[in-house]
Amino acid sequence: MSVAALPDLNVFDVDALKALIVTQHERLLSTHDQLTATREQLLSRENEIEHLKLLIAQLQRMQFGRKSEKLQRQIEQLELRLEDLQANREETSPAESQPAAPPILITTAAAKPVRRALPEHLPRETRTHAPKQAKCDCGGELRKLGEDVSEVLEYVPDHFKVIRHVRTKLSCTRCDCIVQAAAPSRPIERGLAGPGLLAHVLTSKYCDHLPLYRQSEIYARHGVELERSTLADWVGGSAQLLQPLVEALRRYVMAVGKLHADDTPVPVLAPGNGKTKTGRLWTYVRDDRPAGDRAAPAVWFAYSPDRKGEHPERHLREFCGTLQADAYAGFNQLYENGRIQEAACWAHVRRKFYDLQQAHASPTATEALERIGALYAIEKEIRGRPPEERRQVRQMRSKPLLASVRQWFETTLPKLSRKSDTTVAIRYGLSRWDALLRYTNDGRLEIDNNAAERALRAVALGRKNYLFAGSDSGGERAAAIYSLIGTAKLNGLDPEAYLREVLTRIADHPISRICELLPWNTLQAVAEVST
Repeated sequence: MSVAALPDLNVFDVDALKALIVTQHERLLSTHDQLTATREQLLSRENEIEHLKLLIAQLQRMQFGRKSEKLQRQIEQLELRLEDLQANREETSPAESQPAAPPILITTAAAKPVRRALPEHLPRETRTHAPKQAKCDCGGELRKLGEDVSEVLEYVPDHFKVIRHVRTKLSCTRCDCIVQAAAPSRPIERGLAGPGLLAHVLTSKYCDHLPLYRQSEIYARHGVELERSTLADWVGGSAQLLQPLVEALRRYVMAVGKLHADDTPVPVLAPGNGKTKTGRLWTYVRDDRPAGDRAAPAVWFAYSPDRKGEHPERHLREFCGTLQADAYAGFNQLYENGRIQEAACWAHVRRKFYDLQQAHASPTATEALERIGALYAIEKEIRGRPPEERRQVRQMRSKPLLASVRQWFETTLPKLSRKSDTTVAIRYGLSRWDALLRYTNDGRLEIDNNAAERALRAVALGRKNYLFAGSDSGGERAAAIYSLIGTAKLNGLDPEAYLREVLTRIADHPISRICELLPWNTLQAVAEVST
């Protein structure tokens, strides 16, 4: 923190000195108030962490007495809330004042967790870092004086190991000069987790849907005791480290003329009352491969605590082009000034008739599915062809079919009850007809929004396994990691291998060249490491 130099007081008269003193006093009071508020927030968070630990312990004791699915669910919710609070602590604490949490912890009732040696049974790999210079600056020979040894807990597929970094010290035979190689950088400063272990924890949580407390139990079976609070620190620190990369990914996704967008509900534990609220996870997909474009596909996720239309408006403030999305009313304001055009989704239309056909074997629904299926058959033929060729085929073959579908909709509608589900399905299509027809006039567009729906499948799987997020900040963290994992998958990369490569390099990587770490720019490096 910079400190302003004291002005020359000799040039001030009495009134000016009084004014200066009053100004400084007001600044001190303001700083004191800010520090007090921050201290109170930190104290409140720590109190909540301790309360959650106590409550979880009490519920676990109750669980042994009487097995209850509802009780187990409540414990899981509290576990996730605790994880997010602990991850927040690492993510928001200044790096220079917050020491990295040790990966191996033992806890006593009267003392804070303390560090102990990494397990002796783990295999060890020694990496020696010798000084680059062969001679002292004075010309004298260098001889070995000693060495510094530090250990990092690392994870390679299927097992743990310890990497011993040995930095040899050399002293000059002529003078008192001592030389030593610089300590290798770590993803989390002073942290004992290697990039492979951090990548494994992140992938297990956000790709394999394993909460941190379950991971802790799994690692213990391998003889490595990793406290959940330590894992949470690592998740928070990693998310903070990866944020510039996620921002670069967001800019790339938005710098295109056509996007797929969708959202899905995510249960979030509401602080204070132990109940859940419904947040939203938004996805925006850039993928023009079906139109023959060789640009890398990418997906960016964003979290919001509700589903208000202001959120997609903020997400898409830099976007200009066509948005392929569902009929969510919150998108409507985006189309008002013409900067963004709407392209509707035929999969949503088809799904309504499919549900009717499955439920009632409705002949009307069956015919609708056959007519829509003919449109999809054309799309299958032209997938991967250039945009202009796709547009010409659609104009020649798809448009007549679409005209026939509309005429059939309008002819069938008067024959149905106004309140029937089939009527609702037909009106859904007719009310969005212009947006449903738009794909035939632009070869870059798709017939549906399935690209965005595929991106959200991982979130749906996560919801089946556990409560998605313990807090809003946990949802934001998840959105960031989902963005990197989802984009890695779209580019054919193993997410864990990609995150391992990024976390190995990012600490020393220039922020001005952060785009070099985007998935499609690391294909060769990740492939070499994986093999």
